[in-house]
Amino acid sequence: MRVFASAGDANHAIVYLARADSGEIVEFVEAVQPPVPRQKKWVIIVSSLFGCPVRCPICDAGGYYHGKLSAEEILAQIDYVIDRRFPDRIVPVEKFKIQFARVGEPAFNPAVLDVLEQMPTRYRAPGLMPTISTIAPTGSEDFFERLMEIKNSLYSGGNFQFQFSIHTTDAQLRDKLIPIKKWDFAQIARYSERFYKPGDRKITLNFALAKDSPIDPHIMLDNFDPRIFILKITPINPTFSAMAGGFSTYIDPYSAANRHDVIEKLREAGFEVILSIGNVEENFIGSNCGQFIEKYLRENAELEGGYTYKIRELPEAEIMPSSAVNPQI
Repeated sequence: MRVFASAGDANHAIVYLARADSGEIVEFVEAVQPPVPRQKKWVIIVSSLFGCPVRCPICDAGGYYHGKLSAEEILAQIDYVIDRRFPDRIVPVEKFKIQFARVGEPAFNPAVLDVLEQMPTRYRAPGLMPTISTIAPTGSEDFFERLMEIKNSLYSGGNFQFQFSIHTTDAQLRDKLIPIKKWDFAQIARYSERFYKPGDRKITLNFALAKDSPIDPHIMLDNFDPRIFILKITPINPTFSAMAGGFSTYIDPYSAANRHDVIEKLREAGFEVILSIGNVEENFIGSNCGQFIEKYLRENAELEGGYTYKIRELPEAEIMPSSAVNPQI
């Protein structure tokens, strides 16, 4: 893996572009959450696939699919970011999140599980908290069974974050937003009831909420136990795909005057609900999940459409395999 370009800044988020030995492009991100300092919270977001076969209409990552990353290629993304700041791989961060949520559905790649098994010994990071975000594709049952075993053995007691992205309670609209065969709500609930143990973090149900996308509190209560699940409402990020598809976000990330009636109704039904807007600066960097910067590289090296950060191609001295920064141990 050779990192050849980046965009963003260290005070918000930096997106890195790297080329695998096969020639495929991969992107990954490091981010902080101002005003929270890096020593309190630091996030690395890695890709697990070269592109994505799902083609969700609000995501830019599905322009093509060229296969799975190896465990070594996934670890190289993490190594590169850690080694730049903590070359001894001692990470003194209170909440150090590694999210398998950039490009690619992680349940399609068993190598993600190999990485989860290696991380506790590869990095000395007492605040390590892996995060898996999934659309729960049908046929990935073996992945989820092994994931549950790994969580119980290595990341119990609240050190693992697990999220299902479901976006709406309307079954037909959900099929449009996630256009593959996937678990229905009953399957998600049955698995989650086995996955969740006392002391674990609640399992997140994520809604990237578009205007006119319903979330029915009655359907939610019929399927999901508020003692196990927490709901997260996020804006739809301004990706090219979302704009081309005419998807408008229900949550305006730039307005403090939003009325969130659906959130209040869900809270009245007994659910804990998080309104997660994040740092709007990431919209200008282009570092939101699924914002496939390789697409920008092909079209225009200077980001257009309101994106103010340019992609910076690194001088040759900075192009190196991550193992050259700090050999694997």
